[in-house]
Amino acid sequence: MEILTPENLKDKFKDPWIAPYKKVITMVDKDRVELVEYHPCVAGSEWMVYQYKRTSDLVTESKRDGDKHIFQLKVGKADMELKPSYSAAGIEEVVVDDDEVKVVHAGLAGAGVGAAMCRGMAKGVKRVELYDIGGGSKVGRAAVVTPKLQKVIVGIDDTDTKEEGATWTLANNIGIELSKRGFEYLDHVTCQLYPHNPNKTQNCVAIALVFAVKPEMKEEMINKICEILKRDTLSDKTAIAVMDGFDVPDVLREYGEATKKSMMTVEDAENVAKKAGVKLIQVTGAPGEIGALAALGLYNDLEEAVKVYY
Repeated sequence: MEILTPENLKDKFKDPWIAPYKKVITMVDKDRVELVEYHPCVAGSEWMVYQYKRTSDLVTESKRDGDKHIFQLKVGKADMELKPSYSAAGIEEVVVDDDEVKVVHAGLAGAGVGAAMCRGMAKGVKRVELYDIGGGSKVGRAAVVTPKLQKVIVGIDDTDTKEEGATWTLANNIGIELSKRGFEYLDHVTCQLYPHNPNKTQNCVAIALVFAVKPEMKEEMINKICEILKRDTLSDKTAIAVMDGFDVPDVLREYGEATKKSMMTVEDAENVAKKAGVKLIQVTGAPGEIGALAALGLYNDLEEAVKVYY
């Protein structure tokens, strides 16, 4: 076994068939890991998403969003039988150890090259444990070691007025500003709310921002979001909702769906948040809690989040 940092790999492997991944991120929730990889290709990476789910029973879900792979993984070890074309690449082992996550990739031919060298050069990787280089007809095997991060979803609503502003753009700019401060800004989800709400400014949407953060940095990030909102919001009704982990509680999902179809109150939001273990923060006022919480309930179902009900 050879242990190499991304810098070591870049110095050692300069072959024209190496295509470095852009970034690798791992978030942990109990005995599960969410692996996010930014691939050097866009649609071409669909092959990897398909193969991993097919080959390894540690992969419970896989999907692609542009050049971003998202794998839901179980901690453990899998017995994989690699076969060219049919089961050419997969995840052999997932280990969470203190503040690190180790994911062992194995693949044939080009997938083997990707297992080690391509992933190992990505931002976010601490080191690679290189077992077999791979390429050609050979198997490539390597453990990619990354920091253990926590998934944090932040719902935001009521930042504009009928005259000016836009919650979706302000929220995105907050995500970008936080990314410059070292927080991983993963996603921005627009959640359509009840279109007949007489209190709406116009389109009536709330936003969920998805982040990966070191657990000890979570409160700093939330405080920074509140600070930016106080500085930039145009409304006296702005609020946020904060949730950790991978799963949306049923009571929160039901609330999110109901908020798309009917009027809800601040009291409704606060009762559901208490049951779901979600923290609500009034930045400039309470009404924003309603939409901010609803956005959390649907952040992981994009099709439902954007639907409008008349």
